[in-house]
Amino acid sequence: MHQPWQPLAGIRILDFSVLLPGPFATAILGDLGADIIKVEPPAGDFARRMPEALFRVANRNKRNIALDLKNADSAAVVARLAKWADVAFETFRPGVAGRLGIGYTQLSALNPRIVYCALTGYGQSGPWRDAPGHDLNYLAAAGALMFSGHWLGKPQRSGLPVADIAGGAFAAIAMLSALLERDRTGRGAELDLSLFEAALFATAARHGLDLERDGRAHMYPTNDVFDTQDGQRIALGIVEPHFWENFREAVKEYDHRLGDPKFADEPLRRANGDELSRLIAGVFQQKTLEQWLAHFAGHDVPVQPLVTALAGSQCAQAVAREAVTEIDGERLMAFPVFANGRRGAAVRSVTRTAIGGDSAAILGELGFSASETAALRDSGVVKFG
Repeated sequence: MHQPWQPLAGIRILDFSVLLPGPFATAILGDLGADIIKVEPPAGDFARRMPEALFRVANRNKRNIALDLKNADSAAVVARLAKWADVAFETFRPGVAGRLGIGYTQLSALNPRIVYCALTGYGQSGPWRDAPGHDLNYLAAAGALMFSGHWLGKPQRSGLPVADIAGGAFAAIAMLSALLERDRTGRGAELDLSLFEAALFATAARHGLDLERDGRAHMYPTNDVFDTQDGQRIALGIVEPHFWENFREAVKEYDHRLGDPKFADEPLRRANGDELSRLIAGVFQQKTLEQWLAHFAGHDVPVQPLVTALAGSQCAQAVAREAVTEIDGERLMAFPVFANGRRGAAVRSVTRTAIGGDSAAILGELGFSASETAALRDSGVVKFG
C-alpha cells in the first residue's frame, strides 16, 4: 500500500472542542497528518451520547485525555499541553475557556507561538455573543432557510448540518493560514470564527446578500428531485441549455408538451415553472428508476438516483477512487483529496471508545512521572480509560 500524503506531519493540535463543528475541523487536519490530543471532560464529549457514528467519525486520528478543567490542579497539565501544541482549538461559549484556564491569554502566555482558534455560535463579540444555538438556528439567522430546495413546496432544512460542516471547514482553513503566517513571522494568532457567519458566508456565496424576494429565485424547475413509477426518486440536474435540449430529446415520446415554445429558454422555463415541473413529474411516472437510468445512458443528461450513504460509499465511483478506508472493522472516509495522482489523506487510527483511553500515555509523553500521574488520577484531575 502506498504511503499517504501527510503534509501536516509534525503539527501538534490541542483540541478542546466537542460535538460536530470543532471535531470535524480537527479531523480534517488529522487526516492530513497532524498529531491531535483531544481533551474531554471526565464525563466525555456529549457527542458520545448522540448517534454513535458522529463521535467515531469526527474523532478519528486523535488521542484523548480526560481532564477536569474545573479542578485548579489541572493547570499543571494544561501548561505542558500548551507548550506541546502548535494550535489550540475550543468551541466553548465566549468567556468560558478563560474561566477554565484555557483562554488565549493564558495559553499564549505559556506559548507565544501558539495559534489559538475559537469557533462559537455567534462569535466573541456582538449582541448575540452569549446566545445559545445549534446548526438550525444559525441557518435561520443567516437567511439560508428561506431558500427552497425544490421548485414546488415550502423551504425546508437540509438533512446535513450545513453551518456546522462549513464552520468546521472554515476553522481548518483559518488555522492552516495562521500556521503559515507564524512560519513567516514567528508569532502565533488569536482566531475568532462563528457558525452564524459561516452560514451567512455560504448563503452570500450562493445568493448574494441583497436577495429579498421569491425564495425559489435561485431554483430551476428542471433541477429537482422527482418520483419514478416504482416509488423511487431521481435527481435531475439541468441548469445549462444544452442539458435541457438533451433531456427533451430523450423524453419527447413521453410528453410532446415539453417541446412547447413557452419552455424554449430559461426565462420562459422559469416563468412557466409550475407547469413545467408538473409535466416533468408526469414523465418520470411512466418508468421505473432502473428503466430511466438505462434510458438516459448515452444521452448526456445529468441524472442520479437517490441512494443511502451506504450505497453511495459502495458505488463504482467511490470504489474506483478508494474513497472508503476500513480499519479495525470500521468504514471511514478520509479527507477527500488526491495528491500527486494518488489518494492523499489517511485514517490512521479509529476513535477509542473509552473516555481517557490515552491519558496515561499522554501524561508520560508530557514528562509526568509515575507518582505524579498517580496523584493526578487519585485527585480526579485526570480520568483514565
